[in-house]
Amino acid sequence: MSTAGTIERSAAPARPRRRPRLARAALLLPAGVLLGVFFAYPLISMVVTSFMGDGGGLTLDKYREVLEVPTYLTVFRITFEIAALVTVATALVAYPLTYVIVTGPKLLGSILRGLVIIPFFVSLLVRTYAWLVVLSPDGIVNQTLHALGAGPVQLLYNRTGVIIGMTYALLPYMVFALYGNMRSVDTRLLQAAQNLGAGPWRAFRTVFLPLTFPGIAAGSILVFILACGFFITPKLMGGPGDVMIGSLITTLVSERGQVDDVAAIGTVLLAITVVGFLAASRFVGLRALLESRE
Repeated sequence: MSTAGTIERSAAPARPRRRPRLARAALLLPAGVLLGVFFAYPLISMVVTSFMGDGGGLTLDKYREVLEVPTYLTVFRITFEIAALVTVATALVAYPLTYVIVTGPKLLGSILRGLVIIPFFVSLLVRTYAWLVVLSPDGIVNQTLHALGAGPVQLLYNRTGVIIGMTYALLPYMVFALYGNMRSVDTRLLQAAQNLGAGPWRAFRTVFLPLTFPGIAAGSILVFILACGFFITPKLMGGPGDVMIGSLITTLVSERGQVDDVAAIGTVLLAITVVGFLAASRFVGLRALLESRE
């Protein structure tokens, strides 16, 4: 048998492998173009604009203004405070809810899943106005508190109203992140822990809870990022001291036409978001943050 014939036969299987790769690349090309045009290009354009001076050269003047103007720094602080509080509140509500959905009776889990999904079919503006009615001085919450002798409580146009409204709006995102993670946990591990002498609470705390940390991290990052850019709920339910970045950007663009400052503010927020995501992926793992197994 000749060496040339051996080489030809060994190289023959390599030809068909190119076709599936080319086919996959062709299928991914439209999605890549859409992401490039509608996602990557606007972000790159925003970053480039933030470094452009009035004369067309590169400058850091816009970033100096963002970091030196007290109003901008105050809005950033308020935004991160509210986003952090909403993230914690969402996790505290979503974790037991998702745990019941995953481990509880199937009928109850289906009903709860439906209650989580249904709000997505309703406009956020409509849901926010619904909360304005519920939390108003004459709403059902204050009426219940008055009947219990607690008196009316101011739940609107302050930080409390913003937290309640944003937690409700972002709750499904945390539930979805936790649901995929909890479904991947083998419940037989809890049974094994209990068979070895651990009580239900200790088995949950030492076995189930650590295994769901990736879901908590993924949901927290997602909720925090979305909360930083919220506009409608803080605008309608917050007070003068609850101005977030979304409201600031709207004011700068629509009332003052300061597009360059908005580009710098958006770039700073983008950088903080990326750094937070990379830090979380460093401790939790990028695959654990993005993966959702059934």
